Amino acid sequence: MRDSLRELTVELGERAYPIVIGQGLLGSYDLTPFVQGTQVMIVTNETVAPLYLESARACFPGKQVDTVILPDGEKYKDWQTLNLIFDRLLEMRHSRKTTLVALGGGVVGDMAGFAAASYQRGVPFIQIPTTLLSQVDSSVGGKTGINHPLGKNMIGAFHQPEAVLIDTDSLGTLPPREVSAGLAEVIKYGLIRDTDFLGWLEQNIASLVDLETAALVEAIYRSCACKAEVVALDEKEGGLRAILNLGHTFGHAIETFAGYGTWLHGEAVGTGMMMAADLSLRQGMISEQDRIRAVRLIERASLPGQAPAGMVPDDFRRLMAVDKKNVDGSLRLVLLRAMGDAVVTDQIDTNQLDATLRAYCTTSGGVNA
Repeated sequence: MRDSLRELTVELGERAYPIVIGQGLLGSYDLTPFVQGTQVMIVTNETVAPLYLESARACFPGKQVDTVILPDGEKYKDWQTLNLIFDRLLEMRHSRKTTLVALGGGVVGDMAGFAAASYQRGVPFIQIPTTLLSQVDSSVGGKTGINHPLGKNMIGAFHQPEAVLIDTDSLGTLPPREVSAGLAEVIKYGLIRDTDFLGWLEQNIASLVDLETAALVEAIYRSCACKAEVVALDEKEGGLRAILNLGHTFGHAIETFAGYGTWLHGEAVGTGMMMAADLSLRQGMISEQDRIRAVRLIERASLPGQAPAGMVPDDFRRLMAVDKKNVDGSLRLVLLRAMGDAVVTDQIDTNQLDATLRAYCTTSGGVNA
């Protein structure tokens, strides 16, 4: 199983940390070198706990391991649920030398990370992501937070993990819809920064949908390497890092409109990337051939190709106005200057934006509307 082990480092000076990728790591990989004290608090949810909690415990031999099990779903990514983590830490008298461990998907990772950033003004944490989306995106880079009814991920902190442990075996229990959602973020890296990877994805997307191990390890490694490179250059999204949000401004609007959890994050991002490619074409940045190439790859990952039924352009405009990338009320979007070359811009032709919004707002809506 360790033959497929891959490792890389997020280069952040004294705060650099490893990402370890492979099969059969849960239960066998010793994470105690990344624990400063004697206490560990594993944060997971009611879906993941029966599958992987005991294996995760085994990664911390000789430590006091406590757990908190959260309800499962994006709709629980809020203050009330976050307080369950603080309640448990205080009940079990965890000190400022405790280490939190996020065992689960992106919601668990974001909430455990935010709790770690806040508890006693900041304690270490470790990411053990169990969904494809969290393995290639949210577990790397230190973004943590919760949602607000008026906007997604509007409350949070940057707080880097001590380590990220990715066991590809955990993907075997994912529903196909979750796999597709994760592939949206994988495809994103090819579109924004790595045309060689984009070509590889076009050749191997079917193997990824079928969860073939060798393809998964390669895709996860290359995705994490791309994100690690961007984060090392721009840790707190002062400029370059914003390109990682290709499709996200449109996608977050979809999630907020539909109600958190109705669409999976990756599903909304997949549609959002199609919209970004469409607008990039309308603004003369990419060719029609490039747009079709992007759309076809996203479609092959079984992602929806339209906004939710009932969502109209005015809904997009209202919800996109709350996006974190906006500056002084000016809408900023990530568009494709070319395949493998993304740019953050506020030079948006409103007529072309309206045309894109109209093209993706239909009465039938996306597949998960």
